[in-house]
Amino acid sequence: MFFFFFWTLTYRTLNLQTRYDSPEVFLVDLYVLNSTMCHVKVRLSSKAQICGFSRVFFQTAVFLVLIRSCRGQSEVFGSSQPIAATLGDDIILPCHLQPAFDALDMTVEWTRPDPETRYVYVWRDRGELQIIKHPSYKGRTSLFINELKHGNISLKLSKVKLSDEGTYRCFVPELARDSTVQLVVGAFSSPGINLTGLDNSSSGVVLQCESKGWYPEPEVLWLDGEENVLNAAPTETVRGPDDLYTVSSRVTVDKRHGNRFTCRVQQNNINQTRETHIEVKDLPGSASSAPVIIGTILGIMCLLAGAIVVWKWKKTNTKIRSNTRMKMQRKMERRAVL
Repeated sequence: MFFFFFWTLTYRTLNLQTRYDSPEVFLVDLYVLNSTMCHVKVRLSSKAQICGFSRVFFQTAVFLVLIRSCRGQSEVFGSSQPIAATLGDDIILPCHLQPAFDALDMTVEWTRPDPETRYVYVWRDRGELQIIKHPSYKGRTSLFINELKHGNISLKLSKVKLSDEGTYRCFVPELARDSTVQLVVGAFSSPGINLTGLDNSSSGVVLQCESKGWYPEPEVLWLDGEENVLNAAPTETVRGPDDLYTVSSRVTVDKRHGNRFTCRVQQNNINQTRETHIEVKDLPGSASSAPVIIGTILGIMCLLAGAIVVWKWKKTNTKIRSNTRMKMQRKMERRAVL
């Protein structure tokens, strides 16, 4: 009877999650079973110590139940926001047990949806299970061993590659709980600006901006000194064999835009922006204002010419009138003498 009690107690304790909906129900059942077995043992034996021995097992079972209850209530939490990483850097993919629980003796699996690169890191039997680890992650993934007892099962990923981008799953089989983390990988560099020459059609200066080593593909903006966006030619994009992007853009500027210009390269997915400034002196005049200036000069010249013509006409007319008067006066004087 004693061995039957011990087997029943142990079996039900280890199968708490599958046989009972809650630890409270199991504790009640266990208490009834212990009381019954103790009563039977007292009747079968004169040694009351057997009943006390069964109480020890009862207390041990309660302790095991509380441990499994704490585990059952723990949840796995990752990050609700994407984790942004720069190419070549080390990054931490967060994952924790809440409430915190010792995970040193538990199994922790970090995996990816892609079957070809499924297993990133597996912790089992207090060590890493390397036999199923994908070769591309060898020597680049690890857990914080000293933090496992605090429920920290975060993954450290070293020397991040572009191929590392994607979804990662943090899974604890004993709890049947998991969480996912989204990793976004980016690369960037500062742009450079060159003055390539003059635009004969518009009498402006052509500026060229180029930036290499971007991922994902960025966008290029030209700004004047007042942060106004300028109309530029379509951006030229080239993707290299390393999957990194090179972008190039040109813009034509003149005096109406000022003499300070900015080339801004940005990628919103990785929250990266790089920009370079340039000051151009002795810019030619605005192409759009040239016809106005020429028209104004021609108008002024026409007005001056008209004024000169009118002035000469008035002067000539006045001289003619003066000569006519003088002739009239001479005729009258001759008549008076006769």
